[in-house]
Amino acid sequence: MVSRKWLILVGAVVIAHLLVQSLFFPYGYTIRTLLPTARDPVFDESRVFGIGQSAIKSGVARNALAVDVSELKIGLVVQNETKSDGMGDISHSEVKGHGGDTENGLASEEENLDDDTDELAVDRDVVDDDDDDDDDVDVRLENVVDGNEVTQEKDSVLELPSEAKKELPSVQNVTSKNSEAPLVLSRAVAPTTSANPLKEKVVFTTSRNYSAGVSNPVKKKIRAEMPPMSITTIDEMNRLLARNRRSSRAMRPRWSSKRDREILAARWQIENAPAVVNDRDLYAPLFRNVSQFKRSYELMERTLKVYIYKDGKKPIFHLPIMKGLYASEGWFMKLMQGSKQFVVKDPRKAHLFYMPFSSRMLEYTLYVRNSHNRTNLRQHLKEYAEKIAAKYPFWNRTGGADHFLVACHDWAPYETRHHMEHCIKALCNADVTVGFKLGRDVSLPETYVRSARNPLRDLGGKPPSQRDILAFYAGGMHGYLRPILVKQWKDKDPDMKILGPMPAGVASKMNYIQHMKRSKYCICPKGYEVNSPRVVESIFYECVPVIISDNFIPPLFEVFNWNAFSIILPEKDIPNLKEILVSIPAKRYVELQLGVRKVQRHFLWHGKPLKYDLFHMTLHSIWYNRVYQIKPR
Repeated sequence: MVSRKWLILVGAVVIAHLLVQSLFFPYGYTIRTLLPTARDPVFDESRVFGIGQSAIKSGVARNALAVDVSELKIGLVVQNETKSDGMGDISHSEVKGHGGDTENGLASEEENLDDDTDELAVDRDVVDDDDDDDDDVDVRLENVVDGNEVTQEKDSVLELPSEAKKELPSVQNVTSKNSEAPLVLSRAVAPTTSANPLKEKVVFTTSRNYSAGVSNPVKKKIRAEMPPMSITTIDEMNRLLARNRRSSRAMRPRWSSKRDREILAARWQIENAPAVVNDRDLYAPLFRNVSQFKRSYELMERTLKVYIYKDGKKPIFHLPIMKGLYASEGWFMKLMQGSKQFVVKDPRKAHLFYMPFSSRMLEYTLYVRNSHNRTNLRQHLKEYAEKIAAKYPFWNRTGGADHFLVACHDWAPYETRHHMEHCIKALCNADVTVGFKLGRDVSLPETYVRSARNPLRDLGGKPPSQRDILAFYAGGMHGYLRPILVKQWKDKDPDMKILGPMPAGVASKMNYIQHMKRSKYCICPKGYEVNSPRVVESIFYECVPVIISDNFIPPLFEVFNWNAFSIILPEKDIPNLKEILVSIPAKRYVELQLGVRKVQRHFLWHGKPLKYDLFHMTLHSIWYNRVYQIKPR
């Protein structure tokens, strides 16, 4: 009897405790508070922010560029940059940016090449300085600020003064005097007591990280350091494209639209295009179907209207990067925003909707170094997509199928997964095995622009008869493939100029460019990811590109016949590389080189867009894919 009373009493106490605690603890965690060793997940930083990332650091990172970037002049040096395994964690060295292909020359290698600075030239007026004298680049991300003070400039440019590059200490080497734990350096903006209220002070906020996840990271085999598990050949890509043209998987619109009927009418005209014979502007062998391309391009010029969302704040949105490795997304954004021909202010008149964000600035602004986690980058875009879906009716009508984005950072496929899955994605990282949809998505040409003022600097090369080098490659050892190429061919054959990283300096850079101008074939192996700026760089210098990257979808694949101006080889053929190149007849090489010179105009940026240039070709591929993906109501 006594024991029953005790049991009833204990039960009453437990119930009272749960009722009281439920008033103070989030739903689902009340019972855990009864356990003495339990940790409240609300305050578990390792769960909320990821291993090796503190709440303080996350707060700093989310406000990394608190001032309007149009008012800043901040220099960046990016060298050995980060790559991912396609998941939420970062797989390579924890330095911001791109891990693949800033090669010496037009696309100088970020690893072991101090002379090429990957600056953020963020420019609304295509204003930039030539900077051949970039040097003193360390393997780190630097913020160069004169006296910790950001000065106001009349041009909206983020660039690095060459004399200031040595002023900031390396992030990896900044440590506390009396602590073993590393200090994490983040950029934050604090008010200044200066007489000029427009000036802001940029201060460096440190947060100490005692997590074992940073000091003793787990070494795991990462996807970018291994050959792909499956290979899709170029012939299989062609079949996939044809199949997806015949049967679209796009969502059927929830209600009909006049714009949809205009696009469906355009498709009929494209499919019944009159034959094009000896067109002066178009070299027919470059195209899959020159007649359909010409008709589609004409209809795009006559019909297409684009609405650009004004939502989203700088620097992630509406602020194009005009130079460097990510220039393709910046140039497209700049020229699209300035187009009076295609852009409309009334979204009801639009056939397509452009989400103008920079994947590079997304990474630069929000990614927390050494956090090994990009979830907050994806979450930022998810919230943006949810915002425009709630604010406007256009996204929900098609599920986002008539919306498009243009992104050149390697992380863009991960950042736009799921919440932007039905959009048309123009991506530099066009890997058929990681979600790229042939027939819907666009393989964006990766162009390394060294001068926003003069993007055509050093254009061209020697004629075929004066190209005395059979094959050329120089660059860093990113990924698993390049070491294989260099080990197989470096110093093995005088006709094969296959080198590793070239020395630093302007002279070395010019030597690299001259090698490309003198070579018959320029080898374009993949780095950490399938894409490489060498492909467009080869065309820039009129060298036949030899693409060695399994599962890479060549740029503007839905339009161009890449067999007319390039060689595409499987990675397994590296040991036979010279044999394959030598076996190409001289007549065939001349045809390929002519194709390169003819296609070159389609891969160039201009301050004022020209017909059939890269801006128009990119926009056309987005339009063309929408034409064949749309479903009638």
